[in-house]
Amino acid sequence: MITPTASALPPVPAVLAFGGNLGDREATILAAVDELNAAEGLEVVRLSRLYETVAVKPEGIDYEAPGYLNAVATVRTTLDPEALLALVNDIEARHGRVRLERWGDRTLDVDIIAYGDLQLDTARLILPHPRAAERDFVLVPWLEIDPDAELPGAGRAADLVTRIPETTLRPYVGERR
Repeated sequence: MITPTASALPPVPAVLAFGGNLGDREATILAAVDELNAAEGLEVVRLSRLYETVAVKPEGIDYEAPGYLNAVATVRTTLDPEALLALVNDIEARHGRVRLERWGDRTLDVDIIAYGDLQLDTARLILPHPRAAERDFVLVPWLEIDPDAELPGAGRAADLVTRIPETTLRPYVGERR
């Protein structure tokens, strides 16, 4: 496991989105949240409930693929963006994430949606997440835990979600919650 070192910087608010459509989706997402909360330099502040949606592939909605569970967490972190990315990638790998195809089926996906107000574009990381403004499975759970949420450079999440065509997003009714 990669153990990123927390910096001496003050904590930065960040937003993480979780998704998965293979295996025990609920257990995997909740375990990943627990692992993040236990990591040095990161505290999970709020976690949305889980939401279900159909799979979205580069070609569009795929009704044949297993459905996704999604959630969003707000966190505070002293990790820099690259260290946070390394941490979430390590957690994904420990939960069996395999990157064979773009937007392919997966056990776990953890995306950094926003890191404070930072706007960043490197070879490894773009902040805020470049497609967050188009994803109801990010915006709806985020608004649940932060009604005043704003995506840096894009605007208020409440305004952004009204521009998204209707999808199959719905709250998940699972056995554990």
